[in-house]
Amino acid sequence: MQSFTVPTLDTERLTLTGHRLDDFADSAAMWGDAEVTRHIGGRPSTEEEVWARLLRYAGHWAFMGFGYWVIREKATGRFVGEAGFGDFRRDLTPGFDGAPEAGWALAPWAHGRGYATEAVRAVLAWGETRFDGARTVCMIDPGNTASQRVAEKLGFREFVRATYKGADTILFERR
Repeated sequence: MQSFTVPTLDTERLTLTGHRLDDFADSAAMWGDAEVTRHIGGRPSTEEEVWARLLRYAGHWAFMGFGYWVIREKATGRFVGEAGFGDFRRDLTPGFDGAPEAGWALAPWAHGRGYATEAVRAVLAWGETRFDGARTVCMIDPGNTASQRVAEKLGFREFVRATYKGADTILFERR
């Protein structure tokens, strides 16, 4: 296992940092919200599930050298959400062939403010240097038109529709 310091990313309105124990309550509130999880898993997460998610994020940074960031407003420090890259080894056909998978989720109050586009743009810029311009992917529920718009604004294009854990999904790629 390697030791890895999560880089801080700054945008005009946001700061993205590695997760700390202090972020658990904000993360649990976000992932426990039915509006947030409606298109991501279909049900609110328990605190136990959120704890496992945070450990998975830390494991990504330790094992893979990439992972997820906490997003906060620069002006207020308020929790906005989470974004980053994962390698979840999804049981999915077609698979992602080891391509880093981008993902994002925002607290309900932050929806519709352009924060997802701003944060994920910074994540992708970091990824372009880390992954040497390699293909990145994301998967989005067909009903999540807001995330589809974010993906398309950032250069992702649909490449196939698939089924994952019994639910329809759209797979996007960015080269």
